[in-house]
Amino acid sequence: MIRAGEVSRNELVSELIATITRDNPRLNAVTHLWPDRALKMATEFKDTGQPFAGIPILLKGLGQSLKGEIDSGSSFLLKDNVASETNYFVKQLLKAGLIPVGATNAPEFGFKNVTDSKLYGNAHNPWNVDYQPGGSSGGSAAAVGANWLPIAAGNDGGGSIRIPASFSGTIGLKPTRGRVPTGPGEWRGWQGASINFALTRNIQDTATLLDAMSVIQYAAPFQVPLPQRSFRDTLSDLPQNLRIAFSTKSPVKTPVSNAAKEAVRQAVAFLRAHGYRVDEVDAPVDGVQLMKTYYMMNAGETATMFANMPLDDATIHAHVEPLTWALAVTGRSISAVQYSQALSFWDQVTATMDDFSSQYDLYLTPTTAHQAPRIDQPLVSAENLDKLTHIADFSPAEQLQLIWDQWLAALTLSPFTQLANISGQPAISLPTHVENGLPIGIQLIARKGREDLLLQMGNLFEADGALKFKM
Repeated sequence: MIRAGEVSRNELVSELIATITRDNPRLNAVTHLWPDRALKMATEFKDTGQPFAGIPILLKGLGQSLKGEIDSGSSFLLKDNVASETNYFVKQLLKAGLIPVGATNAPEFGFKNVTDSKLYGNAHNPWNVDYQPGGSSGGSAAAVGANWLPIAAGNDGGGSIRIPASFSGTIGLKPTRGRVPTGPGEWRGWQGASINFALTRNIQDTATLLDAMSVIQYAAPFQVPLPQRSFRDTLSDLPQNLRIAFSTKSPVKTPVSNAAKEAVRQAVAFLRAHGYRVDEVDAPVDGVQLMKTYYMMNAGETATMFANMPLDDATIHAHVEPLTWALAVTGRSISAVQYSQALSFWDQVTATMDDFSSQYDLYLTPTTAHQAPRIDQPLVSAENLDKLTHIADFSPAEQLQLIWDQWLAALTLSPFTQLANISGQPAISLPTHVENGLPIGIQLIARKGREDLLLQMGNLFEADGALKFKM
């Protein structure tokens, strides 16, 4: 439409700014707006045939720095911090022809599956504002779920794109580890568990964006070969001879809601009706050990993050939330041996899942075990909250147990997503089911490098009218 002269870049940017200005008080999805900068970029845009010819986008207000704009990590500790450079992921978005208009809400440092930053306040679900949109890419999910714009950037270190996609009714893809640009600075991103991408409402947009963001980055610690053909060009090439495994069992043996089970049951029936073999099989991974090593990584990386800041403990403790402080203290007690053992376990999980993927092309689960929680639903008990604040009083083993205990309520909501982060596999959440006025997604995981299968399967669901969005 832009290239045909039916609409201008300035009109699109102005429309999004007006939408956010009008509707953001209801959802609190956007924390920073850059109208002058965005309109200047639209005016000065040079069309060289980019995939996106000046389409506005929102960046996640965490891990996606734009030089000269606030880069706070959603924390009071960094509330006035200004990005000194634009990171490589955002540079690639700009190269693709996207125009950043603002930054979206996220929980402090992305540690939660809800968006409840003490600095910016709760984000709200566009389907029902009494509920969470999810996290940590909750602001982006709320904005796309509300149909403010077609694409908002996010990142995913344990489900932080897919969980809010499930709760807010959007498409959420986590690409293969090494697929999209990383750095400078955070080259490993939670030891490779975290990867940037986006939330969308359209499979073609998802594929086009993945084509635009796929790179070979020789400086990066993780690599994945570029596809032989573009993802967009292969959307209709879904093979008929796929073998698909499915499970509705929580890998950490927590309850799974009827809504989540029904979403998978419907998807299984849909796939079988299209001629696919679908077998009920659980991934052969120790889910409890997987999460224990995941929390160990979180703690170690948080301790390292603060060790790299020129700040004393008193300042950090006074300006971060209890969970963040507890992770930092716990991380200091983790030995090099423990950390190395955890990463060795991740390598074993990766090999196990690669073998599993040689038997089953896709692994289907609920994205989340439950629908979105209410805004006022406590996910940490008062007792555990007090212990987090005083975590230095506990032994290293007790600290790790407390991290497990405080996160258990949140993990119960979303126990399915972390596997793909640890194995490095691509995974997608598709909004296929609505119950009691709230959406819930299904998750598909593929072998490393096989985002094409995820997008092709998403295209099948979309073409059949099986994807459900809030209009």
